[in-house]
Amino acid sequence: MQEQRIQRLREQLSQLDLPALLVTNAYNRHYVTGFTGTAGYVLVTQERAILLTDFRYMTQAPQQAPLFEVIEHKPKVLETVLELLRSMGISRLGFEQTVVSYADYVAYGEALPGIELVPTGRIVDKLRQIKDAAEIAILQEAADLADATFTHLLGLLRPGVSERELALEIELFIRKNGGTSTSFDTIVASGERSALPHGVASDRLLQKGEFVKMDFGAYYKGYCSDITRTVVLGQPTDKHRLIYDIVLEAQLRCLDGLKPGMTGAEGDALARDVIARHGYADHFGHGTGHGLGMEIHESPRLSRTDDTILTPGMVVTVEPGIYLPGFGGVRIEDDVVLTDTGIKILTHSTKDFLIID
Repeated sequence: MQEQRIQRLREQLSQLDLPALLVTNAYNRHYVTGFTGTAGYVLVTQERAILLTDFRYMTQAPQQAPLFEVIEHKPKVLETVLELLRSMGISRLGFEQTVVSYADYVAYGEALPGIELVPTGRIVDKLRQIKDAAEIAILQEAADLADATFTHLLGLLRPGVSERELALEIELFIRKNGGTSTSFDTIVASGERSALPHGVASDRLLQKGEFVKMDFGAYYKGYCSDITRTVVLGQPTDKHRLIYDIVLEAQLRCLDGLKPGMTGAEGDALARDVIARHGYADHFGHGTGHGLGMEIHESPRLSRTDDTILTPGMVVTVEPGIYLPGFGGVRIEDDVVLTDTGIKILTHSTKDFLIID
């Protein structure tokens, strides 16, 4: 697996006519090397793959990154980088321009005399868009854990329980069942607060006759899942049913039509057009979905502005919603992987209109 990733990266460098790349993004470092430590730099050339780290990881790094030369760098890591580049006769070095700040860029220039610094786009990030079989297997396990968490939550929903208590229970359940943590700050938003797309859990107590929207995920073996389900506590009104049914229709339409070859914008339109047709276009202000992997938000996006061509192996969320200030909101979200002919859905929690008495 790591060998294939190194080779794909080298192919990208060859196309860019770059003799070397310095990887500093933590997720990209993990992706390329398999090393899970919190400190390290990766230097990749056509002939060598080097992981620079400090004393703390000199036992761990060789075990996790056996395809890499592991070198303990000097107190000033760029001194080691310069020595390596000079020893290999390399005078041009690519760096991750979306990660390196201007201050760091200036420091690079001062510490690497005689080295031409070449800004590069999201080279490794783009490789990460296409998940391999091992990654998809982990993402499925992370999705399974999110599903189990939702099932657990259904037994805890009742009037008088606070949003924050539910969020804590989500965290505890995920950790007790093999997860490292939640994928992001858990959203539990009830009543009028469910109209907040990112309404992080508060001290508000659940009450009867209102939506409860729960958006969470499991961070598991270095990968994220992301699921949203919305239920009604107590007896719903006709408006509750109407809004829920529209969002579910939009989500199912997107799941049914999403396939490789279309753009992220075309995928977004599958859900957005349904909501617009029902007259709620102004109440769906975010994208239909986003890429998912080591990070909770990756490329591509299912949004009105993303022209990325969807490709087999990409993993995205599908999460349309309607948010009505003063009343409440609904979002329904699943994780899916693009296949050769369509999608495979990773999350399987029920999307029935659940009424919790």
